[in-house]
Amino acid sequence: MNPPDPRNILSRMLVTGAAITLAGCLSTESHTMFRADWQDRLRAAEREPADMPLAPAVQAHDGTAWADAKLAGEGPIELSIEEAVVLALRNNRDLRVQQLTPVIVGTFEQIERGAFDPEVFAELAYGESTASEIDRGTGQQFSVDDNESSAIAGVRQRLPWGTEIELSIGQNRDNSNRAPEQQDARIGLTVTQQLLRGAGPAVNLARLEQAKLDTLATLYELRGFAEALLAEVETTYWGYVLEAERIAVFEQSLEVAQTQLEVIEKRVNVGALARTELAAPRAEVARREQALIDARSSLVAQRLRLLRLIDATPQDGLTRDIRVTTPPQFDPQPLAGLDEHILLARSARSDLSEARLRHEQDRLETIVTRNGVLPRLEVFAALGKTGYSDTFAGSFRELYDDTYDLTAGVRLSQFLDNDAADARNQAAYATRRQSAAAIHNLEQLVELDVRLAANELERARRQITATATTRSLQEEAVRAEQERFEVGASTTLQVAQAQRDLLETQLAEVEAVVAYRLALINLYLAEGSLLDRRGFVIE
Repeated sequence: MNPPDPRNILSRMLVTGAAITLAGCLSTESHTMFRADWQDRLRAAEREPADMPLAPAVQAHDGTAWADAKLAGEGPIELSIEEAVVLALRNNRDLRVQQLTPVIVGTFEQIERGAFDPEVFAELAYGESTASEIDRGTGQQFSVDDNESSAIAGVRQRLPWGTEIELSIGQNRDNSNRAPEQQDARIGLTVTQQLLRGAGPAVNLARLEQAKLDTLATLYELRGFAEALLAEVETTYWGYVLEAERIAVFEQSLEVAQTQLEVIEKRVNVGALARTELAAPRAEVARREQALIDARSSLVAQRLRLLRLIDATPQDGLTRDIRVTTPPQFDPQPLAGLDEHILLARSARSDLSEARLRHEQDRLETIVTRNGVLPRLEVFAALGKTGYSDTFAGSFRELYDDTYDLTAGVRLSQFLDNDAADARNQAAYATRRQSAAAIHNLEQLVELDVRLAANELERARRQITATATTRSLQEEAVRAEQERFEVGASTTLQVAQAQRDLLETQLAEVEAVVAYRLALINLYLAEGSLLDRRGFVIE
């Protein structure tokens, strides 16, 4: 066979180089060959995997089958405090976003576990060549045409002990015009075992264990978010109740002020009082009208916030009215067993539980980084059985012959200045120390939260009795001032002042009751028991 023409080889190389250069000059944004069918791809990606895990949900013990019917229809939504929190934990959109976090983080646990999945591999290859060689005996140049094909398949796996195992079977065919055709088949087993860096299940499973703790930590985050949402719903509900009570007080006081103004106007018209006595009652009427306007505006704001939290129907959700059915009045009891509330907080607070999990993750990180400063030392062994023949089937039959190959050895490698691994190890230990200190700090803050919430709860409880007494006495003061006014011993300004004081005490009494409700919510939130006390669990 004649050797190939060098000019043909050169022309092929030039054509290939020109094609590569031309492809590099094409604009990746304008040329049609680089345009992607984004919409088709996105529509295909909309279909979620069949094994997609479900997001954890906050469920009530007694079920929520009535929830959809509660928001159905038109007109005002009648809500008790229990119904409001159930609807919020069922429908709130912020919570729906948060519920997907454990699903996302949980996939990293599966990713880390996948490092130990068996891997199947296969390869097919074909090659041919034309070369010139010189015969050593005669010194003559001759052409060699050769073609070769090979196939290999096998399975490999990494084990938690730091072991890598590979089992393979392959077949190779070599055909040349200068030698007879030869085919060989080989079965091989390779085992590599780490002895220092990467040895042992503790270091190899540390990332998987960290991923498990991370998933559990996101569940505590979800619990904390759900508790904060529940507290916000109850706070908004009682804020709505408070504004409604304020409106009722302002409307009643406005009627009293208007009645008082009419009486004074009649007495002025008959000459029993000077016209200057009209200024005070008129100002009082105007002042109460201003307060009523502000109270009605605050009621609308609270209604919108509450509708957003329970996520009423999307079409008219923020336009519907709300009719609350749970009154704020109840019999408050003194708080007993403060130490028990503190102990409960130390075990139930989700942020404290999450901090402990993060600290455990940091402890596991020191296992990895401490192992990373070690040299890499591994022992390996490869055993193979090969059969040679001039046919494909014959090469496998010859595997039973005495031919074999065995390779064993040791590899060692280490950075002369292992600065990166040392720095990672130092950072891991510092982080572990920091997270431990953060836990102690958080435990103190948790106790402070509980004590402050308990103090506020006791203050609000005492204020309920005090404001009720003050309101009762102020009512007597108003009656006495009106009687003095009737006999001419008082002025309209003094009567208006007495009525204003009565209005303030009435509002203070309502605010004290609602403040106790809010303080109780804050106490349960501080001790981390709000979800449990309301009968909810995370599934």
